[in-house]
Amino acid sequence: MIAAHLPVLQIVVPLIAAPLCLLLRRGALAWGLALLASWAALAMSVLLLSQVLSDGPVSYALGDWAAPWGIEYRVDSINAFVLLIVSAVGAVILPYARRSVAHEIPAEQHSAFYTAFLLCLTGLLGVAITGDAFNLFVFLEISSLSSYVLIALGRDRRALTAAFQYLVMGTIGATFIVIGIGLLYMVTGTLNMADLAQRLPPLGQNRTVVVAFAFLTIGASLKLALFPLHYWLPNAYTYAPSAVTGFLAATATKVAVYILLRFFFTIFGPEFAIETLTLQHLLVPLAVIAILVCSTVAIFQDNIKRMLAYSSLAQIGYIVLGIGMASPTGLTAGIVHLFNHAMTKGGLFLALGCIFLRVGSVRLESMQGLGRTMPWTMFAFVLGGLSLIGVPLTVGFISKWYLVQAALEQDSWLLAALVLAGSLLAIIYVWRVVEVAYLRPPPAGAAAVREAPLSMLIPTWVLIGASIYFGVDTSLTVGVANKAAVMLLGGAP
Repeated sequence: MIAAHLPVLQIVVPLIAAPLCLLLRRGALAWGLALLASWAALAMSVLLLSQVLSDGPVSYALGDWAAPWGIEYRVDSINAFVLLIVSAVGAVILPYARRSVAHEIPAEQHSAFYTAFLLCLTGLLGVAITGDAFNLFVFLEISSLSSYVLIALGRDRRALTAAFQYLVMGTIGATFIVIGIGLLYMVTGTLNMADLAQRLPPLGQNRTVVVAFAFLTIGASLKLALFPLHYWLPNAYTYAPSAVTGFLAATATKVAVYILLRFFFTIFGPEFAIETLTLQHLLVPLAVIAILVCSTVAIFQDNIKRMLAYSSLAQIGYIVLGIGMASPTGLTAGIVHLFNHAMTKGGLFLALGCIFLRVGSVRLESMQGLGRTMPWTMFAFVLGGLSLIGVPLTVGFISKWYLVQAALEQDSWLLAALVLAGSLLAIIYVWRVVEVAYLRPPPAGAAAVREAPLSMLIPTWVLIGASIYFGVDTSLTVGVANKAAVMLLGGAP
């Protein structure tokens, strides 16, 4: 009986737990409830993915109102994969958060933190699972509003400015999205995504449809921080609490990419988005610029959180490059990199949180000698860095392998070379950290530094370990990504 209601329980469980965390007031109790809710969400996402892979897409009508009249939750291979990413990262980060949050956020704000965290988790899961376009916007706003709060809780006063910048840019993006959805409703009379996909093709290049497409593209690009609409991301990642940075870096932009995929390939269809409007001529150049420019900027950062933030912008470029190629191999590369980047960058930001706990800073000069004093933390960082570079036996290699393969399938040696150039730039900024941590002694007279506590090391290593394991065994990640790519391009679900 419960299995039949998994799609709605995926949302209801963390949504109900969120206000309860605030009512509990005590941080430890709020953390315990948030932990239970996040692990329940993970269990449900695993069951949903298993069900989709074995039986095909799952449809759930809320209140037994049949679509398109009622709101439908629809789970197929692409959003089941995104649900797994979001819920897995949330479930791993919450054990880490207890010690990290206690260090970085005042005790009286702990229950509010876990409330906002669960609301953000609810919103991201809701965006991925809903089959209703306006419902997607509502969940997107739930996740965005709670993200602004989470970022503003950072101990540095600049966190408030970062949250405000994100609020302004996020509001503009959300406005573009809701205008696009409104225009689609005006010409079709429906908000159900499956129904929209049926009603839009006969309209062809209707002016309203084209304008709606443009609004939705810009709005989603703002949310996923596609160059040059990335202004909000570096400060948000730099000044947010460590647990928040790890969570948002691994999930928020990935869900925004999902929105782009859903509108481009499911609602408008690849014929309209790629063949008629030739969107690849916009996406591919922007993706390449993001890879090269943001990787270069990352090299010159002394704050390592900011360095990884610019690295994230480059990694978003890799994802969008795969989407822009609009081939089964290219889309597979983009989709699998959603998972691969979430594991790698989540683990790297958690490692920085461990360093911040012990050293009180994540600036490059404060990391001298940490390879000796915090060996497990720094080894995790090195492995994550190798994945960013794309070294074989890491998930980063898998993503770049498929991207290069997709480029060569289209006889684009230049694109393949540019992907490899991005890896060379990653070597430089990762090496800067390795050189300081391993080849320089600790500062003279500096206080002794201990290794991070197990409650933070284990979650860090779970994500870093996943970035190694799924670089060796790709049957799940590449298998699901390939199935999703074929479905999005018009094949069987």
